[in-house]
Amino acid sequence: MKKIDVPKIIDDAKFNSFHWTVLFWCALIIIFDGYDLVIYGVVLPVLMKEWGMSPLQAGALGSYALFGMMFGALIFGPLSDKIGRKKAITMCVVLFSGFTVLNGLARSPLEFGVCRFIAGLGIGGVMPNVVALMSEYAPKKIRSTLVAIMFSGYSVGGMLSAGLGMVLLPSYGWQSVFFVAGIPLLLLPLIMAFLPESVGFMLRQGRHEEATRILQRVQPGFRVQPGDTLEMPAIQANGTPLLQLFREGRALQTVMLWVAFFCCLLMVYALNSWLPKLMAQAGYSLGSSLSFLLILNFGAIFGAVGGGWLGDKLNLPRVLAVFFAIAAASISLLGFKSPTWLLYTLIAIAGATTIGSQILLYACGAQFYSLAIRSTGLGWASGIGRNGAIVGPILGGALVGISLPLQYNFMAFAVPGAVATVAMLVFSMRQSAQVSRQPVLAPA
Repeated sequence: MKKIDVPKIIDDAKFNSFHWTVLFWCALIIIFDGYDLVIYGVVLPVLMKEWGMSPLQAGALGSYALFGMMFGALIFGPLSDKIGRKKAITMCVVLFSGFTVLNGLARSPLEFGVCRFIAGLGIGGVMPNVVALMSEYAPKKIRSTLVAIMFSGYSVGGMLSAGLGMVLLPSYGWQSVFFVAGIPLLLLPLIMAFLPESVGFMLRQGRHEEATRILQRVQPGFRVQPGDTLEMPAIQANGTPLLQLFREGRALQTVMLWVAFFCCLLMVYALNSWLPKLMAQAGYSLGSSLSFLLILNFGAIFGAVGGGWLGDKLNLPRVLAVFFAIAAASISLLGFKSPTWLLYTLIAIAGATTIGSQILLYACGAQFYSLAIRSTGLGWASGIGRNGAIVGPILGGALVGISLPLQYNFMAFAVPGAVATVAMLVFSMRQSAQVSRQPVLAPA
């Protein structure tokens, strides 16, 4: 009879077909999550013309989904710790996919905004849960990389949204791009069949046989002998999970993580919502302006995967600090007249270090919080960050409305990058200080 350390089994596993399965389905969900989110920036110029909206009204309408995302992250993050990640993810897919399809039937800004808010509940709720699930099953050596690859689906979805917008908008109208979002509803039976439940949740419920079968897929050579017990430290939080985010020396880093999420999401949603419109005002055609959105999300894939690889090799919070500093510089330069090749390069770098950094922040949070409070920690970081996402489109609308020179718009979008740089430097220094205070055991 022996006690089996479940996290060690997962940490030491070699990447195999089971990990591919988790990665594929989580990434697919995030692809459509990103598609549903970026879609507003794609149709924004058309909606403003069709419904006669001012820039400020358009910015406010864009924030409806972001309010939903804030509440979705705050609700479904902690809820999954009670009902399981699989059920929470399924509920979120139904919400964001179903109500995005209904968006295509909206006849007024009010109907459109209500559907966007409800879809936002699912979009915001699914993100912390798929990150937590991927983090839980990923081998330790490539954890940041796998989370980054999975979350790169967000950028693929953004590119898909911009690409289909360029094809569908001229011929079929803005409604058509929303109807594409119904695909996850058709795939829902497969998602429910193939996506595994959290092993920690199963152990907490006493479902040891199911947990054993999952672990045998994680590490095919794993066997449990009669009398052996599966142990997973800290699968149950002591007290309220939310309060645990501020205990045991986590308070300062939790706040810094929230600040970084807020600033990063402000930049991401300001750019995704207003980049096509700003570029159209600068003299580019609608199709050309949408291509900038395509490049922005294309750059994010390289930023996320490259940053995840660097984070596994070096120190993820420090990598993030450097990324945010580069983001502030590249966004500032977007407002100045540049050759086309340089403009595309700057937009790709901005995408890599804003959307890419958002992806890496989730990986950073997943590593920072223990399993018992991981969904709660990611849910609250994401939920607080959504306030930045809400401010972004409104700020963009206000800036466009007062007709500032182009460079001032982009410089305003860059300021949060500098603030996020400081936040991640503080997070990293606190982490280093805690490691240095840990006692060093003399060899036996």
